[in-house]
Amino acid sequence: MRSFDFHQSGEIGDAAGALGREAAIIAGGTNLLDLMKIQVMTPERLVDITRLDGLSAIEADGENLRIGALVTNTHLAGDSRIRAGWPLLSRAILAGASAQIRNKATTGGNLLQRTRCPYFYDTSQACNKRAPGTGCAAQGGAGRMLALFGTSPDCLAAHPSDMATALTALQASVEIRAASGEIRTVPMHEFYRGPGDSPDIETVLAPDDIVTAVLLPAPRAGTKQTYRKVRDRASYAFALVSVAAIVKVEDGRIAEASLAYGSIAPHPWMNHAVEEMLVGQAPSDDLFARAGEALTAAPAPHPDTEYKRPLLRRTLIAALREATGLSESAHGVDTARIPA
Repeated sequence: MRSFDFHQSGEIGDAAGALGREAAIIAGGTNLLDLMKIQVMTPERLVDITRLDGLSAIEADGENLRIGALVTNTHLAGDSRIRAGWPLLSRAILAGASAQIRNKATTGGNLLQRTRCPYFYDTSQACNKRAPGTGCAAQGGAGRMLALFGTSPDCLAAHPSDMATALTALQASVEIRAASGEIRTVPMHEFYRGPGDSPDIETVLAPDDIVTAVLLPAPRAGTKQTYRKVRDRASYAFALVSVAAIVKVEDGRIAEASLAYGSIAPHPWMNHAVEEMLVGQAPSDDLFARAGEALTAAPAPHPDTEYKRPLLRRTLIAALREATGLSESAHGVDTARIPA
């Protein structure tokens, strides 16, 4: 690990003033410290924000919920209000990491974790995300964990966060404080950037912006929510594909559907055309098969990820069958309700 300056802030304006292109925020550090040890990330300054006020609470705002950026994954997943009104989020977090990591990892840090592409981690390989302009070794290399959608010739990496996928399906927003003190909110589906020709720039954040909270809209009472994750092993591996599904059936037809997909794109993926196919229709295996085909119609950008197309189709179908009651097994489905 290279040497760096350490700045511990007690006030958010001070923290913002210490940030810049050569600085990085540290809170739980579960991803950042690993990357610093192998010199994939080499910030000249770490800005510790763990002592900032107002970022460690989960607070009601009417029927909405504000989750501070420093709320740990353990605290968030176990909160009774989350488990009642937004159970999908709790399930996704619990599927994402061991208890030890959840105890340290924060809400803001989870959103900002870096890709697990092996070429990003290997400093001997070309990687435009790690070293802009050097090329993308994944283009001609092994690519089993790479993305299916939203890639560019400069980057094929997939985003690994389970929590971000759930938050996207829940239509959450990210609260951001600029160095000027201005506060803005950005919907989850607009928070991440596609790789384009600048894959090193992953979000809409400026170098001195600070994520202060995640905002959950009012619970969608009566919806069925499920998070289905396919991975190489059951013990906290990153997803090969995942599906976050929120569905409501009324009078035998699908009245609402909000779907997000993980580990298949540079950011949590959505396909509104699939949701439009479902709404207004009676749940059926034929309908879900057609939805799966529509979702995966585009060819894989790398031959090693071709297997993800049928895997994603089957995962979507399984999630929809559970959420609509077609499946005899519904052990992974929760009904959202207004928290007490």
